[in-house]
Amino acid sequence: MTYTYTPAKPPLTESTDQLRARIPGWGVDLDPKDRPSGTKLQYQPDMTGAHWDFPDRQPEKWPRERSIEHKFLTPVFGTACPPRRLSGAIRRYSYKKYSEGRAAHWLLLMAADRVDAWENHVVSFASLHPDNPITETGVLSEFSHHGLSSRLGKKRADLVHQPLDPIIVAGPWVVAAWVGLKALRKVRGKR
Repeated sequence: MTYTYTPAKPPLTESTDQLRARIPGWGVDLDPKDRPSGTKLQYQPDMTGAHWDFPDRQPEKWPRERSIEHKFLTPVFGTACPPRRLSGAIRRYSYKKYSEGRAAHWLLLMAADRVDAWENHVVSFASLHPDNPITETGVLSEFSHHGLSSRLGKKRADLVHQPLDPIIVAGPWVVAAWVGLKALRKVRGKR
């Protein structure tokens, strides 16, 4: 019987004596007389507060990502950002192929986040309201909210990487503008 997501208390895999023999000091707090909260911690099946044996499952509107370690999804899961486009395909592949204990799983999810950011930048250019890198990166607040004085003479941990911030934030925009300009010149040259 599976005890995941049920009000039943899962059984110990090893007996108390086996655990005490294997792990030095295991079970020193087992006697409720030695703990002031002992009566609170006693398991009472009728006092769990659960009014169900297994919770109602949330319906899946599309196939959700699920770790390969689990038999099924949790009864309730998030639906705010469904995976879509190339980033969604990368996320689905990560969950389908790799365990959560593997670095490849998390590296693919981080790559999917970066791809998702670029997909949203491209979509914003196609819309009537494209992203504004000047106002949305907060660079103007550097001049209006004491940006320089908050860095000088302080022992801030982020001072080491701050010279890289303009490259990381503005670099992709500069490269995209340069590629767009080259493409525009090539198109204009063919006419």
